[in-house]
Amino acid sequence: MLIEHTFAYGPVVALAALPRRDERSREHLDHTARLTRPVVLAGERVLAVPGPLGALLPGGAVQRGTVVAVDGDPGAGATTVALELAAAATAAGEWAAAIELDASLGGLAAGEAGVELERFAVVRRVPPARWAAVVAALLDGFSVVLAEVPAYARVGDTRRLLARARERGGVLVAMGPWPAEAALRLRAEGSVWRGLSAGAGVLVERDQRVHVDGRGAAARGVALVEAG
Repeated sequence: MLIEHTFAYGPVVALAALPRRDERSREHLDHTARLTRPVVLAGERVLAVPGPLGALLPGGAVQRGTVVAVDGDPGAGATTVALELAAAATAAGEWAAAIELDASLGGLAAGEAGVELERFAVVRRVPPARWAAVVAALLDGFSVVLAEVPAYARVGDTRRLLARARERGGVLVAMGPWPAEAALRLRAEGSVWRGLSAGAGVLVERDQRVHVDGRGAAARGVALVEAG
């Protein structure tokens, strides 16, 4: 069959064949589709997490398109654990963001956790009615989103945010009780300062205890050693 396509610069004649609809043709099309499908490298499906925390995680990484729930008693170090996940993104040249409820997250704490501040955005004092919408919007543009989970968060909203993370391939780090599915759950269990620097009389290292549970991870704890 001869088909003529007319463009602004004149007629272009192309030879086209009518599509065949037998089983052999369908198999050929399926095979061609598999060959031309975009290749997603294994390393692109996960976000590598360096250091002692990464050593505890399955494969030393978190899966993109998932939720990581981070919880702990006040002062137990949950914020530090969450910031280390943001630091993993910024160290890889990607962007991370955080949503605060009470403006308690400071740049100093983020920097000490290894976050590269030039690739880290913080949204403060989000109105309750807009919390889920703001989290969803950040998942559209950031690799890792830290979000403090408010007491008023609805289960339906959290499930939709999980779906958004899957769709966009981002990592949602839910800080606080998370009622929906989570690929990993990290619970900060406090820390102990130890060691004295020579002649200074100050503590120089901190053992941060973290309990990890989730798919592919043994439920166990790890000591994260940090400089004081």
